[in-house]
Amino acid sequence: MSLGRALRKVLVIDNGKPCNRQTPHSHNFITQDGETPGAIALKAREQVQKYNSVHFFEGTAVTGRKSESGFEIEAQTGEIFSGSRLVFATGLRDIMPPIKGFAECWGISVLHCPYCHGYEVKQEKIGIIANGDVAFHYAQLISNWTADLILFTNGKSTLTEEQTRIVLKHNIQIIEKEIDSLEHKDGYVRQVVFKDNSVSPVKAIYSRPAFEQRSGIPKALGCELTEQGLLKVDNLQRTTVKGIYACGDTSSGRAVSVAVSTGTMAGAALNNHWREEEFS
Repeated sequence: MSLGRALRKVLVIDNGKPCNRQTPHSHNFITQDGETPGAIALKAREQVQKYNSVHFFEGTAVTGRKSESGFEIEAQTGEIFSGSRLVFATGLRDIMPPIKGFAECWGISVLHCPYCHGYEVKQEKIGIIANGDVAFHYAQLISNWTADLILFTNGKSTLTEEQTRIVLKHNIQIIEKEIDSLEHKDGYVRQVVFKDNSVSPVKAIYSRPAFEQRSGIPKALGCELTEQGLLKVDNLQRTTVKGIYACGDTSSGRAVSVAVSTGTMAGAALNNHWREEEFS
C-alpha cells in the first residue's frame, strides 16, 4: 500500500498460503480483533488493488538472481519477472515436532503467543510443551492468564535447580514423560497422551516449535540471517543486500499487527531511498 500510494509500479507474487491459515481467529490487532486471517488478507488485497500501479500474480517464487537492472524472480510456473528492488514478505515455515496430532492442533489449540490467543483460554487448564529456558519463560508468562498450568518437558527436564524451585513454588506441575500424541477433535486438544499410555487432560497447549525461512531466495541472493534464523534488517527494513527489503514474519515477530507495521515501513523506506537516488 505504501508503494502503491507512492505511485510505484509493484508486482506482488503470492500463492495464498500464509503460515497462519489454520488459525481460526487473529487477535491483539486493533480494528481487526477476532477476524480470521483469511478475512484480513482478503480485505487488505481488495484495498491495495485500488492502486492501479499494484498488480498481483498468483503463484510461488522459486528462484531469484541479480541482473544488470536489479533482480529477476522466477515463478514455479516458469514466468520470469524483473525489478530494480525486492521486498521479501515470504514468512516462515514451522517445523512440527514428531508428536502425533501436534500439526493438526497448531494455531488452533496449540499456541505460541499468549498475547494473540491467551485471553480465549484464560483460567483454563493449560499445558506447556517446552524445556529449559523456553519452558521457564513460558511458565512465568502464561501464569498471568491461568493458575492451572502443567509443564510437559517431553523427556528429562533441563530446567536448572533454581528454575525448578521457582516453577514448583508457583504450583506448576512438571511432567517429564515422553509424549506420544495429542488427542484432539478438529484441532482442539483434549488430552496429552504419553508413551506409557497415561494421559493428562488440557484445554490448550503453548509451544514454540523450530522454524525456517519459507523461501530460500533471500539467502541465495546473499541476505544475512540473524542467530534466530530471521532475515537481518535495520530499522528501515533494509536487508544486508542493497536494494532488498524484508518485512513481516520473515524478519520480525509473529503478531499480525507487527507484520503490518513492518510492511508499511519497508514500503515507505524503499520509496524514500529510491527517490534519493533518482533526485541526485
